[in-house]
Amino acid sequence: MAKRKESRQMIDWVYDLWLWVFSILVDLFFREVHPRGSWKIPRRGPIIFVAAPHANQFVDPLILMRVIKTEAQRRISWLIAEKSMKRRFIGAAAAMLGPVSVGRALDSTKPGSGKIYLPDPEGDPLLIRGNGTHFEKEAEVGGLLVLPTVNGLAANSEIAEIHGAEEIRLKKEFKGDVAIGQLTGRDLTNGDAGEGKEQFQGTSYKTAPKVDQTQVYNAVFDRLNAGGCIGIFPEGGSHDRTELLPLKPGVAIMALGSLAANPESNVKIIPCGMNYFHAHKFRSRAVVEFGTPVEVPKELVDLYKNGERREATKQLLETVHQALVAVTVSSPDYDTLMLIQAARRLYNPTGKKLPLPMIVELNRRLVKGYSLYKDDPRIVNLQKSVNDYNKQLWLLGVRDHQVEYAKFSIPKVVFTLFYRLGKLSILAIATLPGLVLFAPVFIATKIISIKKSKEALAASTVKLEGRDVVATWKLLVAMGFAPLLYVFYTVLLTWWTYRNRVQGYMPAWVPLWLVVAFGFGFFPAITFAALRFGETGMDILKSLRPLVLSLNPTSANTLSKLREKRKELSAEVTEVINTLGPEMFPDFDSARIIADPFRNGMIEGIEPRTPRTPRTPSRKFTDPPTDIASSGQLPRNESFNNLSNIGLFASRPQTPRSHSRSRSGSQGAGGFGGMQGFSMLSSKESLDEVSMKIRGAMRERGRKRRESGSGALGMMTPDGGESGSMTPGSEVEGRKDV
Repeated sequence: MAKRKESRQMIDWVYDLWLWVFSILVDLFFREVHPRGSWKIPRRGPIIFVAAPHANQFVDPLILMRVIKTEAQRRISWLIAEKSMKRRFIGAAAAMLGPVSVGRALDSTKPGSGKIYLPDPEGDPLLIRGNGTHFEKEAEVGGLLVLPTVNGLAANSEIAEIHGAEEIRLKKEFKGDVAIGQLTGRDLTNGDAGEGKEQFQGTSYKTAPKVDQTQVYNAVFDRLNAGGCIGIFPEGGSHDRTELLPLKPGVAIMALGSLAANPESNVKIIPCGMNYFHAHKFRSRAVVEFGTPVEVPKELVDLYKNGERREATKQLLETVHQALVAVTVSSPDYDTLMLIQAARRLYNPTGKKLPLPMIVELNRRLVKGYSLYKDDPRIVNLQKSVNDYNKQLWLLGVRDHQVEYAKFSIPKVVFTLFYRLGKLSILAIATLPGLVLFAPVFIATKIISIKKSKEALAASTVKLEGRDVVATWKLLVAMGFAPLLYVFYTVLLTWWTYRNRVQGYMPAWVPLWLVVAFGFGFFPAITFAALRFGETGMDILKSLRPLVLSLNPTSANTLSKLREKRKELSAEVTEVINTLGPEMFPDFDSARIIADPFRNGMIEGIEPRTPRTPRTPSRKFTDPPTDIASSGQLPRNESFNNLSNIGLFASRPQTPRSHSRSRSGSQGAGGFGGMQGFSMLSSKESLDEVSMKIRGAMRERGRKRRESGSGALGMMTPDGGESGSMTPGSEVEGRKDV
C-alpha cells in the first residue's frame, strides 16, 4: 500500500528561484518554446492543468511551469510519481515545489509464479486460471494482473475476486487480439480463431498491489479549495509514442470530488498540448498550446454525489480526452506521423516560412483528415507517392527543402558552396575551444542518457524506445557535471598562474582571486559561444551535401528529376486537400491556413501582378495568412506582429476597433447570432431562419436607436466594440455573406 503524506508546502520565493535557475537550462536545450492560447488561463481560482502527451519525463513540467508563470503568474503543484520522489537529486529538487506524491501500482509489479490462461474466452472472459500459481499469496483484491509486454504495451486488469491458489476473477475482461492471444495461445492477429494450441500451458504474468490514493486526493482537494493550481499528466507516465495513451480517471475524480465537497469552488480543467519537434534532441523546438477551460457540468457533480461515480467519472474523462485531442497532434504510429509531416511540407509549395503554431495546427488538421479518409483510393495512391519521394530523399541524403537547390545555375552553386565553406571554417575555429573544453560533458550526457533510456524501456509497459527520458538525463547530467568541470578548469588555471604566471604571459600584478573570478566567467562564456556558433555551423554543414550533388552530373540529374517530382506531388497534395478539406471544415476556403497558389496562379514564376486595392476591414479576417510569415525571420514567442489578429494564433481575445464604421460587416453579420460569411444554407428552412434573424436584428437596432435618441448609424459599446447593430452598408454586406 502506497501511503506517502505530503511533507512540504509550496514557498513562493523558493519556487520562483528554482524556476529561474532551471529556465536557463530550458533556454539552452530548446531553440524555441512558443506558448499559444495562454490568455485562456484564469488569473485566479482553482485550476487543474492536464498536459499530454508526456514526451519528456521531467522536462515537460519544467516547461509548463515556466510558461504558466510567465504568461499567467500562476504556480503549480504537480502530481509526481512516488518512484521519482525517491530519486536523490530529482526528489530533493521537486520537494521544493510543494508536489503531491502519487504511488502507482505499475511501479511495483512483481513476477508471479506459474502460468495463467483464459479457459473460456467467449463464455466467461473474466475467469482466469493458473498452473502452479499462488494467487492467494502473490495477488490481492483491487490489485492488477499484468501480461507480458508486446510492442511496447502490456495489458492489465484489476482483480475483483480470488478463488484460491489457481483461480481469480477480474473486474474487467482483457481486450484486444494480442492480450486474448497471450491467454489462449491463439494467433488472432493472423485470423486464427480456432482452438488454442494443444500444448498451451499459459503465459507468464506479473502482479501489482492495490494502491490507496486517499491521502493524494485529500492533498489535492486542500490545494484546490485554497484556490491553487494542480498539474497532472493524465496518461499516467511519460512515453515516446505518437498517440495519446488511455487517460487515468484520477483527473476526473479530483475535479468531481472537489466540486462535490465545495460546489462554490468553480474548479476548471485546462488542457495543455505539449507539441514537440524532436523532443529528445538538443536545440529542438516546442509549442505549448492551452485549450478552452473545461467547466464540470453540475449534472455530473450531482451524479457523482448520488453514488454514480463510475458513470460521472467516465463522462468527464471523455470530455477531458476530447479537449486534449483538440490541442495535440496525435497519430496512430510513427510512419503516419512522417507521412503527415511530408504532406504538410508539400502543401506549402510557395516555400514560405510558417510560424510554429501554424505548423502545429496544419499537422493536426492533416492527421484528422487522414484518419477519416485513409481508405479513400486517392489517399492510398498519394500515400504511396509520398513514401516513394521520402525514400528517394533518404537515398540522396538530402532534405525536402534542399531539393530546390536543383534549380540553381552552376556559377551560383559554386559561389554558394565556397561562401558557405568559408563561413563554416570561421565558425569551426570559433567553436573549437569550447567544443574541446566541454567535450567531457557531451560524452557523459550521451552515454548516461542512452543507458537510462534502456533502463526505462526495460521497466516500462508503454515505451517504444525510451526516448522520453533522454532529454531529462541530458539536462541532469549537464547540470551536475558542467559546474564541476568549470571548477576543475578554474583550479587548473589558478595553479598555472601561481606556478609560473602561465609561462610568463600573466602579469605579476594580477592577484590569484582575480584569476579565479575570471575563470568562473570565462569558461562558461566560451562554452556558450561554442554552443551558438556550433548551432549555426551545423545548419550550414547540413546544407553542403545538396550543393555538392548539384555539381555532380549524375546526381544533379537525379536531383532535378526529384525536384520535378516534388512539384507534381505538391500539386497533387494540394488538389486532394482542396477537394476533401471543405467536407471536414466548413470554413476551409474562407479561413484557410495556406493559400492555394495552384488555384490562383502563383507558383514557379507565374505570380501575376494585380493592381493594389485599398485594404478593407473584411479582408483582415478572410485573407489567407501566408503573407505573414514571408517577411523574414520570425521573432521569438509572442513577437508575431499582426499574427495575433488571426483568431487561429491569437494569444488573447480580439478587441474590435471603433474607428472602422464598416467593421461589423467584416464579421459576417455578427449582430444577428454570430453568422459568418462561410455559413452554409442547405434548405429553405435555413434561409427562412436567417431572414428572421436579419429582420429581428434590424428591429432591435431601430428600437435601441429610438431609445437612445442618437442619430448614429451604428451603436458602439464603451470599450469600442459593436453592440450588435448594423450600419446600412454592413446590412447589405451581411445579406451578401449569407
